[in-house]
Amino acid sequence: MTTLTKLRPAPVIDETARLLTEHYVFPGIAEHLAGLLQRRLTEGAYDVEGAEELARLVTADLQSVNGDRHLSLKYHTDPVPPKQGAAALHAIRRDFDTSLGGAPRVELLDGGVAVLELAPMLFPLEWAAEPLSAALTLASRAQALIVDLRANRGGDPDTVAFVCSYLLDKRTHLNTMYWRDGERSEQSWSLPHVPGACFGGSKPLYVLSSGHTFSAAEELAYDLQQLGRAVVVGERTRGGAHPREGWTVHPHLEATIPTGRAINPVSGTNWEGTGVQPDIPCAAADSLDHAHALALTHLAG
Repeated sequence: MTTLTKLRPAPVIDETARLLTEHYVFPGIAEHLAGLLQRRLTEGAYDVEGAEELARLVTADLQSVNGDRHLSLKYHTDPVPPKQGAAALHAIRRDFDTSLGGAPRVELLDGGVAVLELAPMLFPLEWAAEPLSAALTLASRAQALIVDLRANRGGDPDTVAFVCSYLLDKRTHLNTMYWRDGERSEQSWSLPHVPGACFGGSKPLYVLSSGHTFSAAEELAYDLQQLGRAVVVGERTRGGAHPREGWTVHPHLEATIPTGRAINPVSGTNWEGTGVQPDIPCAAADSLDHAHALALTHLAG
């Protein structure tokens, strides 16, 4: 455990407050939260035994105003480099190497229905393009497809667009990111061409969700749902729609701060705080059976 002899809360809080006021997508809330952190520091609320406990307390305070689940002080067991974003990359590379690049399961069920699990996250596209292309190409010959996002905790919006490109017939506007300065926006579109074979935009498509499905995985489910391309089966997702950046503020602590907000071109809003609402609500553990039955019925019809 990192003790107070190695961890002084004040520099961590000062730097986190500074990053909030400079980068958080909602400047007014940033000022309020920065003041809250400084007040709690003065009160001695952060005089705890180690970095992990400090991360828990600060995260609870950061999320106490608007419930932004991307806003946190994240604890890392292993020391992480000081470079911006390095903490996240350091942590997820191991997951990439042990999950077949984020596509740990491709299986053909009865009736020509394929299951493609994307977990534990949608990894950076420069890593994930090859394994995802292989998995999606393999599933492309199925009569119906079930994309399992129940254990997916988020990832890269570019990877969302890449996956969608295999599931649509034409280039499609998926999402728009609006950044803090209010002057910049960035549209996300499916790609006109991808390596391998596409499942396409006409065969039955189902997406499995759970209370653990988060962030970019929610965007994948939400984009396909809003386009009328997929039926979402399972549980309401966690509700995190703000893209974030990460800054190392201590060798074991990363301040994760949303720098933008996502707006869907169909709904005109996003899933922040509400989660993605399933079309067919059921327990996550039962969702695969439900989706398979729906697919078989559709194909039989």
